Amino acid sequence: MEWRLIDGDYVPDGRGGLTALDGGEEVLARVLFRLTARRGGLPFLPRLGSRLYQLSREKVSARQALAVQYVAEALQEEPDLSVQAVHLDQAGETGLLTVELEWQGEELTVRLPLSDVETDGGR
Repeated sequence: MEWRLIDGDYVPDGRGGLTALDGGEEVLARVLFRLTARRGGLPFLPRLGSRLYQLSREKVSARQALAVQYVAEALQEEPDLSVQAVHLDQAGETGLLTVELEWQGEELTVRLPLSDVETDGGR
């Protein structure tokens, strides 16, 4: 179960608990977490997360293909979710990643500024 977050704070449900997400909203929350978490960053969950943070050190011409690969890799353990398309719009070292998904017949879209993905600090 995923909880609704606004500006990094959990949203109360008005009854002393937290507002839960369900359906497509819950799936999108998990997808965002998987895409923004650094793959290998959690010692007990080494396959959780993505390698999108590595895009900035790759040649611009290779980034689109790598973005497709990294998104597929990050989302492979999500049940009933298929990646329909991955678009990378770049402007220098910044850009926007758009991922089109299908989950149980529902079309979902994630837009992720590359600045939101943890970078490797130029290493």
